[in-house]
Amino acid sequence: MGIDEYGGGQGPHPEVLVVTTNDVPGFEVRQVIGEVFGLTVRSRHLGSQIGAGLKSMIGGELKGLTKTLVQTRNQAMERLVEQAKARGANAVLMFRFDVTEAADVGTEVCAYGTAVVIAPRA
Repeated sequence: MGIDEYGGGQGPHPEVLVVTTNDVPGFEVRQVIGEVFGLTVRSRHLGSQIGAGLKSMIGGELKGLTKTLVQTRNQAMERLVEQAKARGANAVLMFRFDVTEAADVGTEVCAYGTAVVIAPRA
């Protein structure tokens, strides 16, 4: 698996900055817009399920499931950014993921945080 297949996050100059912190050094919050989230539910691929079952007997990373979870998280984050941008935000503070099982048929991933407008400190 290459680096692009098991990583995520933003590039160097995003339209909407997403951080896990409560603030951004050198910037001040000018407006709090409110909670935003991106949600996706993914079903499991039959092939990766079988592979995961076999792998769980002998141990090791479940690469198929890892790749699916990375894709799912990235999609949830993209949806969060789209919602923040649509509401006029240029940043999301206190970003988090929540991952749960969805009725035993897939995985629900929710990316959430607080949409804000930030500006450089004067």
